[in-house]
Formats: sequence, structure tokens, C-alpha cells
Amino acid sequence: MQRGSQPLLGIDVTATSVKLVELVPGAKGGMRLERYAIEPVERGAIVDGNVEKPEAVATALTRALRRTGAKAKQAALALPSSAVIAKRIMLPAGLLEEDYEVQVESEASQYIPFSIDEVNLDFQILGPSEQSPDDVEVLLAASRRERIEDRVVIAEMAGLKPVVIDVQPYAARIAIDHITQFLPNEGEGMVLAVFDMGQSTTSLTVVLNGKTVFEREQPFGGGVLTQDIVRCYGLGADEAESKKRSGELPANYASDVLTPFLEQGATEVARALQFLFTSTPYSKVDRIFLAGGAAVTPGLAEAIAERTQVATEIMSPFQGMEIAPSIRERQLQVDAPALMVSCGLAMRRFDA
Repeated sequence: MQRGSQPLLGIDVTATSVKLVELVPGAKGGMRLERYAIEPVERGAIVDGNVEKPEAVATALTRALRRTGAKAKQAALALPSSAVIAKRIMLPAGLLEEDYEVQVESEASQYIPFSIDEVNLDFQILGPSEQSPDDVEVLLAASRRERIEDRVVIAEMAGLKPVVIDVQPYAARIAIDHITQFLPNEGEGMVLAVFDMGQSTTSLTVVLNGKTVFEREQPFGGGVLTQDIVRCYGLGADEAESKKRSGELPANYASDVLTPFLEQGATEVARALQFLFTSTPYSKVDRIFLAGGAAVTPGLAEAIAERTQVATEIMSPFQGMEIAPSIRERQLQVDAPALMVSCGLAMRRFDA
């Protein structure tokens, strides 16, 4: 999709919200954030990445479209990694596109535990193999058709045309690669640890020279803090989430609830890094980036930096982009870390 192509909406569907991002070409080149929205989703509408209530999700998406005034009709969505089987395989170099399709389908049958007729399959040639000069490394990805259809139905119910179905970690990597351009020497030689801290899980992606060298997921997220607020103050889950964001909590909140959560978050990050150090050749990371809705929890970045002794910062996928005048930049600073996937999906419009 080239710069002159139709606008593309990046839409990330999670258990708690629908996130929408639209990017357009900037006046000075590069990209401009034209509009975005985060709309809450009814509890139970998405469970473990599965769409249980498509009408409720489509309603949230429709609200986001109306609130932003988005007119674009083409959309890019993503599946959770749990819904996708992804494998790196080696194939002979120099084949025609249709030959690769045949080879990939043949190889895929070895890794997919159900009939090939029940899945949607795609692949991408990553480049020459480091082990064999006559081969190329190919990434194949497969998902059951109904998981893809769930996302398609949501988009269509909101009046959109889905043109891209990606995988959430891969979409986030597009945004990560964009951000590394602004590091010293464009991040060359730096081991970067990106922690995407969502509602119930934290995903670690370690990147070196444009390649993912380590991935890990663990059960920890902002929902832990919400549940602690529920237990401590007897609030409902929705009210606790709202007061957590607004800061309207009793005076003992910081000492009795927030501080233990920060300590737990720092411990979880340190533990994930220890897995990296013991299972790979890497013995250090040069920088930690925090993404996801929980990343902006006050004091979390500082607690992690103190525990790990690694420079830690909250990540915005919109670094270096122009920002539309209609967007409140102070609110964007709060929301941006949660928009990694939707921004990466929107950036697909700018793919060569």
C-alpha cells in the first residue's frame, strides 16, 4: 500500500478495549498521527483472545469511529499470538512466488495439528539463511479460519473493509523498528528489551539489529493493580479501573497498594531478563522500553530502572511523527504506550 493509496485504520482488539489509529503522510515527509481512539469493551466480549460477543466489540469500534470522525473504510486488524502457529523454515533460494506457495503449504502440514483446509496460511521471505547460502529463511503463519473470520465480522459490522490481518507481536515490531531510528546510531548494536504490559499479561520482545532474538510472555499486568484496589477499597472492577486512571483514591493508596504493585512489576521484569540471560548468549540489555496500558503507572519506570540498573523509558510509537492539531498531546502521552499494535497496523499503509 503506497502513500497514494486509500487511508488505512489500524485496529487493535483486546479484552478491555478497541484501539484505533489512522496515520497519513506528513507535510514534511514521514508520517502524521491524524486521529486515534481507545474505547472500552464490555467485559466478557473478548476472552483469551476469542471473540465471544462480536456485537459488543463492533459497537465499541463504531463508537471509536464516530468519536474520531474517521471516514476511512479500509482496516488492518491483528490476531493474538495464541491464535497463530508461526514457524521459521528454510527453502531453496530463487524460486518463483507460486513455487514458494506450494512449498510453504507442504511444509505447513508438518506443524499444523488440524487439516490444512481449516486454516488460512501466509508466509514472508525473511532473507538469506545464515546457515546455508543456497537457502532463504521463510516465516510461515497459520491460523484457523474461524479466528480470522471473528475479526473480519467485527470490522464489517462497523462498516469497514478488512484488508490486512496481522499478528499482534508482528504489528508491534513495526512500531518498535520505527522507534529505533531515533536511538544513537539507529540502535545498531544495542540490545533492546520491550515490555508490553497489558491488562493480564506482559510480553517481552528483545530486539538486536532489527531482529527479534528472544520472546517471553508472563501472567502479570495492570489488572493486578485494579484487583488490589477492588480488595482494598471494596469497589467494583469498573469503578476501580476508573479511579486508578484518575488517581481519585484514598491517601493510603500510594503506600498500601501502589508501592507493592511497583515492586512486583519490577520483580517480574527482572525475572524475565534473567530468563533472557540464562537461555541466550546475551548477558545484558542496553535499554528497557515499556509499552502497553500499564506502562504509564506512576513510578513503574523508575522502579524498574532501579531494580535492573538499566535505562528505562516509556515508549511512544509516534516518536518523530507530526501530530494533528485536533489531538491533545498531554492525553496522547498517557495513551500512546497502549497504541503500539494499532500504530504498527496503521503503518502498514506505508509499506513499500
